[in-house]
Amino acid sequence: MAEKYNTREERRKQGQTQKKGQNKGPKKPTNMLKRIFLILVTIGIIGLVAGGAAMAYFISDAPKLDEKLLKDPVTSKILDENGKLLAEIGKENRDYVNYEDIPDLVEEAFLATEDSRFYEHHGVDFLRLGSAVIANVKNGFGSEGASTLTQQVIKRSYLTPDKTIKRKVQEMWLSIQLERKYTKEEIFEMYVNKIFFANRANGILTASQTYYGKDLSELKLNEAAMLVGLPQSPSRYDPYKYPERAKERRDIVLHLMNKHGYITESEMKNAQSIDITQGLQEIDKSQIDTTAYDAFIDLVIEEVGDMGDYNVFTDGLEIQTTIDKDAQEYVYNMLNSDEIINYPSKDLQAGVTLLDTETGEIKAVGGGRNTTVKRGWNYATDAKRSPGSTIKPILDYGPAVEYLNWSTYHQIKDEEYSYTDGTPLKNASGRHYGTVTTREALARSLNIPALKTLQAVGLDRARDFATDLGIPFDKEITESAALGGGKDVSTLELAGAYSSFGNKGIYNEPHSVKKIVLRDKTTIKNKTDSKPVMKDSTAFIVTDMLKSVMKEPYGTGRLANIPSLPVAGKTGSTNFTPEQRAKNNIPSSGVKDSWMAGYTTNYTVAVWAGYDNASGEQMEYLGESSQRIPKFIFKNLMEHMAQSKETKDFDQPDSVVKVGVIKGSNPAVKANEYTPSSKITYEYYVKGHEPTQVTTEYEKIDSPGINASYNQENNEINLSWSHSKGNGNTQFEVKMSVDGGAQSVLKKSKDTSLTIPNPTPGSKYTFSVVALVDNQQSDPASTSVNIPAEAEVPEDTEDEEIEDPAEGEDTEQETPAEGEEDKQDEDKNNNGENGNNGNGNNDNSGNGNGNNDNNGNGNGNGNGNGNGNGNNTDDGNGNKGDEDVEGGDDVTDPGQVEEEKPVETPDPDPNPDPDPDKDTE
Repeated sequence: MAEKYNTREERRKQGQTQKKGQNKGPKKPTNMLKRIFLILVTIGIIGLVAGGAAMAYFISDAPKLDEKLLKDPVTSKILDENGKLLAEIGKENRDYVNYEDIPDLVEEAFLATEDSRFYEHHGVDFLRLGSAVIANVKNGFGSEGASTLTQQVIKRSYLTPDKTIKRKVQEMWLSIQLERKYTKEEIFEMYVNKIFFANRANGILTASQTYYGKDLSELKLNEAAMLVGLPQSPSRYDPYKYPERAKERRDIVLHLMNKHGYITESEMKNAQSIDITQGLQEIDKSQIDTTAYDAFIDLVIEEVGDMGDYNVFTDGLEIQTTIDKDAQEYVYNMLNSDEIINYPSKDLQAGVTLLDTETGEIKAVGGGRNTTVKRGWNYATDAKRSPGSTIKPILDYGPAVEYLNWSTYHQIKDEEYSYTDGTPLKNASGRHYGTVTTREALARSLNIPALKTLQAVGLDRARDFATDLGIPFDKEITESAALGGGKDVSTLELAGAYSSFGNKGIYNEPHSVKKIVLRDKTTIKNKTDSKPVMKDSTAFIVTDMLKSVMKEPYGTGRLANIPSLPVAGKTGSTNFTPEQRAKNNIPSSGVKDSWMAGYTTNYTVAVWAGYDNASGEQMEYLGESSQRIPKFIFKNLMEHMAQSKETKDFDQPDSVVKVGVIKGSNPAVKANEYTPSSKITYEYYVKGHEPTQVTTEYEKIDSPGINASYNQENNEINLSWSHSKGNGNTQFEVKMSVDGGAQSVLKKSKDTSLTIPNPTPGSKYTFSVVALVDNQQSDPASTSVNIPAEAEVPEDTEDEEIEDPAEGEDTEQETPAEGEEDKQDEDKNNNGENGNNGNGNNDNSGNGNGNNDNNGNGNGNGNGNGNGNGNNTDDGNGNKGDEDVEGGDDVTDPGQVEEEKPVETPDPDPNPDPDPDKDTE
């Protein structure tokens, strides 16, 4: 049994060993691999079927080929802000060229740049397409195109420029159909006549004549390359506006021509070395600008081009714009007539931009005065000049509030000062004002505080702040930028920056287009830049300081102020160099540029005025009156716009607090409740950075002492009062009520007594007196007098014979003899000299009263003060008698109330500014 067992064990082990040996052989394909293969095949088939079905669906919706659309442009409609038709463009300025008239040089430049395999494919270049697919997978769909010339003809004739799968499928399908119906030469002819070259040039022949004044056969290599480079982005590569970009693009075309063997390397380099402006002619000025809208339409055409591969002149677009037709017409009329502004010369130019403060929408532009061309030089957008002092809120004080939490009261010393390199700096007035607040420094447009502010902020932070507001400073700026040096701006850029302050710190890129609707009814909204660029506290504090520019007596913008509107703004001007003044006999008062920029909660306006002053010609300048033209333009335009829309004031945000500060305190000291108003200035602070120290200089003033008594014999109430701080500046306000009725003001003056005759029997008279010291008010002091119910009223003695006065009686009761009226008045006004003048009661305060026969009343006190009043209409000196109080015929009137006006803080310099409106840098 054991032997058989061992044998079976051995056989089992031997079998296991053989199986292991078999497993070491080569592996055979498994059923799993077969399954994977079948799955992939199935997916591929499904993908092909689905792809084919999708392509069939897209193709079924494709438009039909139409020869008219292939060769003729489709006009575009420009609509105003309300969707009403403003203009149609796209019908003019196109010269057609046949294929046989196109030089080889021009054709080769197009082929090398746009489609080097044009004569090899059948409408779609699948080699380029494969490369583009890989790029799109890596970088996202639409990152690289592979369109042939044939596809571009289809796209510009039938389809939208947007990059979608549906459009690309339709474009490829129609391109293949186009290649079947037309020859390569015919397709090339369609292409070169259809494309847009900027500056109203449609087609290559028109472009050649527009830019160089030549037929195609006369073009040089560098000229042909420049033109061929334009269609990729006509506005971006415009050689008149962006010569550096145009040269870069031209040189790429030349490089591609060399790469594909059309020109030698030597020819390429020679052409690349030629200045881009060589051979360029001036834009045609033969077409007269006859409408008020052309300057605005210029912006629309440029902006549509920047939105994508859209051509206003050929694509049949419907363009919804932001224009306010009424505002545009008003601006045009203001610049091109003397109905509103009286211009000194037809050569004086101006540019104007009107924005919606909240949205950044361009409502109107003034492209210039006496313009003679369509799509010519636009002084609102193309003309860029040094902004002068209008840059100070953007580069100096705005960053100081934003980064350093400066208040409107922050103190800066205006003194002799120099740039860091030692160059001395002066204010425009040539004066120094000592320690001033940021409010006053900005309103006066002082240069030295502006430079100190920039230095405190730091050049880098100031540059970054301005760049966020749409003023693209270079990487490095110098200290002269504090006054407008180192960066030229347009009115469009300046208005965009200022609107950020008026829009609570939100910057909206200025734009003229809301949306465009393509021929297939696809709507493309204009995606403009909108972002917060500063804290709302910064926007409000800067705005409040700019209000002072307009409203304060020392503000440089007073001529542009509109009293009925809450408006903020800033002036600016630029100087000539000493050499320019000497060479052109320019007086010291003459300036090169004059600016005005400002805003309300509704609109923002920026205005520039000056002369072109071409190089080599006699330079013209703005005199003192001409420098004010931007202010007048600003004021008239703002007033016009305010007629149809309510203008609200700027809301104070929670991040800002208003603090009453003791005038002149440095550091700032808060006023207490007893501080006279004449000593307080109210300023704005960033919350959490307001002053904490409170003044102890002022205390609550005492209430006056008051005394009232009824004189039964004369039937009158005698009221007197006194105050511990009684002096020439103390005023008293006296009020009276009868039987608990409403109080009425009897008198507000420096007097200390008052007589009320003929009070009503049985009534209770209550009086209150308040002391006013330096506009500080005491608590009221009150007293009451009860009038007996059966008070004896003196009988009327008007007709009785007047007896001679007994010895010791006051003769002032007698009727004065003729010619003695003056003496009577003199006596009335001086009674009380001895404290016992008049008949009746003499109280211990020295008061005495008596009647004269003209129903006059006199009141005197022991201090020599007295009151007199009569109903006679003339006192003999030409002075009218006082009016009655509250219906009592014989009531002594307290006299005419004269409100004391607050005393204006005197200027540190007794000599006034020669011209406070001027802020020339």
